[in-house]
Amino acid sequence: MRIFTAALATETNTFSPICVDRRAFEESLYAPPGEHPDTPTLCTAPITVGRKVCAQKGWTLIEGTAAWADPAGLLNREAYESLRDEILGQLQAAMPVDAVVLGLHGAMVADGCLDCEGDFLSRVRALVGPDILVCAELDPHSHLTEKRVAAADFFVVFKEFPHTDFVDRAEDLWRITVDTLEGRVKPVMSVFDCRMIDVFPTSREPMRAFVDKMKQIEADDADVLSLSVIHGFMAGDVPEMGTKTIAITDGKAEKGAHLARTLGLELFSKRGTFMMPSMDEKQAVTQALAIEKGPVVIADMWDNPGGGTAGDATVLLGELLVRSVTNVAVGMIWDPIAVQICMAAGEGAEIPLRFGAKSAPGTGKPIDGLVKVVKLVRNAEMRFGDSIAPFGDAAHIHLDGIDVILSSVRVQSYDPSLYTALGIDPTQKQLLVIKSTNHFYAAFSRIATEILYCSAGSPYPNNPATNPYRRARRDIWPIMADPHGTEAA
Repeated sequence: MRIFTAALATETNTFSPICVDRRAFEESLYAPPGEHPDTPTLCTAPITVGRKVCAQKGWTLIEGTAAWADPAGLLNREAYESLRDEILGQLQAAMPVDAVVLGLHGAMVADGCLDCEGDFLSRVRALVGPDILVCAELDPHSHLTEKRVAAADFFVVFKEFPHTDFVDRAEDLWRITVDTLEGRVKPVMSVFDCRMIDVFPTSREPMRAFVDKMKQIEADDADVLSLSVIHGFMAGDVPEMGTKTIAITDGKAEKGAHLARTLGLELFSKRGTFMMPSMDEKQAVTQALAIEKGPVVIADMWDNPGGGTAGDATVLLGELLVRSVTNVAVGMIWDPIAVQICMAAGEGAEIPLRFGAKSAPGTGKPIDGLVKVVKLVRNAEMRFGDSIAPFGDAAHIHLDGIDVILSSVRVQSYDPSLYTALGIDPTQKQLLVIKSTNHFYAAFSRIATEILYCSAGSPYPNNPATNPYRRARRDIWPIMADPHGTEAA
């Protein structure tokens, strides 16, 4: 067997002012054929898992380019088209192939193209023809368009949020691929439109039980090859935005459609109950200070670079400074210019510095103060499960009893190793301020005495009922009160 694999992924917050170009991919991950590292990035696990599978089977794996950019705003048209065509050219050169196994995100939007994955998959299908297996792993925070469903044989989607299972789901993708190529199964994909948009953390109920239920069905029913939920991505203003369920069955289209619908309506019946409770910055600081034992984690949940924001909001930090709170570590604030200034000053220097709140309204005010440059690190990295997340040149500064990490590459706060990389022991701090909606949970819950979710400022479009959409459909909850009517009763 000859199998082609590649990855092209980013998540586009169409409201974000941070545009993405080719350099953004190079800063996060750009790996030409054969140069992908042994550890996967979030959307590139099909490549690393594919190496193991094909080595065991004695099959030929032809690797194309792997490219991942951290989430931001609109993707530059030339950057998208050049990366797309680079991979398509590699596929053309690899022909004939027996299958194409891809790592995608599913929420990529480029200038002039509202459905990048649909465009890419359609071109892949046109190259290989109707009979060659085409499949992909997707992030659940994506848009499942009709064009994508028509072009692919099946999708496998991360089940967990935080996305701790991207390697496990890549293994599922390859298991179905192998069984299909060896004639044991005939995968059929069924999709149900839940006609809603919500946030579905699997670290709490009711989504925890729902994911466990999907896994149990997969284990118990031999006809069911895979079940997935496309959560949707509310910051992507595109026509087919919304939550959908996917059932992959072994040739049982009617059964799959019934199962996808049943699961989808169950999700719809619990709408509005999934998201973790949050509080404003004043409430968060007050509640955190009332907890005697640390570290208490305050998640600045909507200034999340993983959702495409800049990650430079200072609303929460400003509240801490006004209230003279100490023994705090903030990780991170994106400010490449401030990092450059700190690098020039050197470790140990005391300098006047202005940092943060440069990107957009609703992110607070720049912080001004006399800071000490404690530690400087070139090409800093932290862990995220089985992968490594780079955050570029970084500076650890100290201001009025608060340690702040400044980064030159935008990335959310995945893991406590972001602090240790800059010489901070997070377990010795009373408060840890991080920027992430929920991906942090798996790692930080191991050291936190309590986790508080803070909604500070307005860096992110977090209310679909009032977000200023121009393209998104209007027939989904909560934009429409009850789009299913009695069907969901």
